[in-house]
Amino acid sequence: MGAPWWTRPGLEARDGRLLVAGRDAEEIAREHGTPVFAYDLPRIEEQARGLIEAFERAGIPLRLRLALKAQRDPQVLAFVRGLGTVGIDACSPGEVHHALEHGWSVGEISFTGTNLSAADVDALLDAGVHVNLDLLSQLDRWGRRAPGSTVGIRINPRVGASSNPELGDLYTGSDRPSKFGILVEQLDDALAIARDHDLMFDTVHLHVGRGVLTDALPAFELAVERAASMTGRLVHAGHPIEEVNAGGGLGVPHGAEQQPLDVEAFAGLLARHLGPLGVRVGCEPGDYLVKESGVLLADVVTLDVREGVTFVGLDAGFNVAPEHFIYGEPVPIVLCRAADAPAERAVTVAGNINEGDDLWGEDVPLPRVREGDVVALLRAGSYDRSMYIEHCLRPPAGTVAFTDRI
Repeated sequence: MGAPWWTRPGLEARDGRLLVAGRDAEEIAREHGTPVFAYDLPRIEEQARGLIEAFERAGIPLRLRLALKAQRDPQVLAFVRGLGTVGIDACSPGEVHHALEHGWSVGEISFTGTNLSAADVDALLDAGVHVNLDLLSQLDRWGRRAPGSTVGIRINPRVGASSNPELGDLYTGSDRPSKFGILVEQLDDALAIARDHDLMFDTVHLHVGRGVLTDALPAFELAVERAASMTGRLVHAGHPIEEVNAGGGLGVPHGAEQQPLDVEAFAGLLARHLGPLGVRVGCEPGDYLVKESGVLLADVVTLDVREGVTFVGLDAGFNVAPEHFIYGEPVPIVLCRAADAPAERAVTVAGNINEGDDLWGEDVPLPRVREGDVVALLRAGSYDRSMYIEHCLRPPAGTVAFTDRI
């Protein structure tokens, strides 16, 4: 039998047991208590380096940033900061200050948010970071408060991209109106507002999806084509565009049937459409950089069979890791003491929150599970710890981060 589909350096089954960064996952859980996030930080460096090198081969400059909303644990941020190659994408004044407090400089932070209040504008101006604005009303508000300044503009090419068909329309509104971005038919109005307030645009930003793998690149390329056209109009109008920020949304596989993102193809299509404009590319992934680095370890606290369904109850509920419950992405689940063993039955894995839909998965194939076992919920390095909520006053999961592999 071959290795499990999720195997990679830093996450593997050895002698039947799950290893995280070379450490026995069940022993990590026993030492640190559950639930606990365990991070294999070298995976972040591998992902960042892969993207950077792909753009180098494609011959177009890249400015790589981490979407802070995806991961803000201090231990993780200290590691990312130490790489020296990854800036920060922030989406609130609070995230801007968090990035500054954890070592990033003003020039390494890019802000893209929506529905900014007057207080938000003041806070961002005080911080001095670069800002991308995404609505006509926001451009006007900024221009009245800071005439003569230079900002970016977030556009909406009305093309969604995702390897999950249900997520492709989250940000662009190709099937229904979206709250994000300047539409192509609004571009002349945006230029008029810029003239009224003597604003200059130096960045074009687009964020068109979530969970983008290789099969979603054709849709993503169409969005980039439209962005390139809109960028050309801005340049023709006298705006010195230095960067086209392709946003985040890059994904990692959540199941054996999915293929990883072809970063060479991703970099190549951006170089093909944006290279002639003489701009650099911005890219601000969360999932792609950090999702594979983390697993959530939880104890099996109950086993119960009802109406023919075996329920495996964990000491971790949706409050500690809400991403699955918000976006619907499946969670790969592994029994730590039998990580590569064949499945014996399909079970329903449930959390400890007093809500009926607190289910990590239904019809999950697992080896025979016992109370007291430890399971690992994979792909937990992004949009989980940062989304913690206090529902039922269940506390957050702990964290342990490994900077090396043994």
